[in-house]
Amino acid sequence: MAELRLEELSARTIVAANSLTLRRGQEQFVTPPSYAIADAYLSPVTSWPRVVLDGDTVVGFIRGNFDPEATQEEFRSCIWRVTVSADAQGTGVGRFAVWALAEEARQRGFARITAIWEEGEEGPEQFFLHTGFTVVGETQYGEKIGELGL
Repeated sequence: MAELRLEELSARTIVAANSLTLRRGQEQFVTPPSYAIADAYLSPVTSWPRVVLDGDTVVGFIRGNFDPEATQEEFRSCIWRVTVSADAQGTGVGRFAVWALAEEARQRGFARITAIWEEGEEGPEQFFLHTGFTVVGETQYGEKIGELGL
């Protein structure tokens, strides 16, 4: 892997982000990036969408949300989406994206970031736990709420 970097969405990177391929079985746990991209434009003040590039190739996508006024605490500084292409999984791309979002949260004055995930064999739980999140609750739908202290 070349040196990873984040970049704001552009016409070139939106198409690449939306075309990221996943490992078999992961599709059920991930909303397509196009949904997050569209939502980012509906909430431009609080949304933080970025692509992860390895050289000139988009290998990941992350969307955070920073809203200190959110009524639900777990949505004040959170990861809405993180997607890493199948070929780049396990190489540090996801961890890089999460730590970059964590640094952005820290600079904005937040003391933690949260993530919500669904349990399942091909789901993201192990990724979040290995990245340093701890389970701190559950949604009314049974999804796990994780927290990473900054």
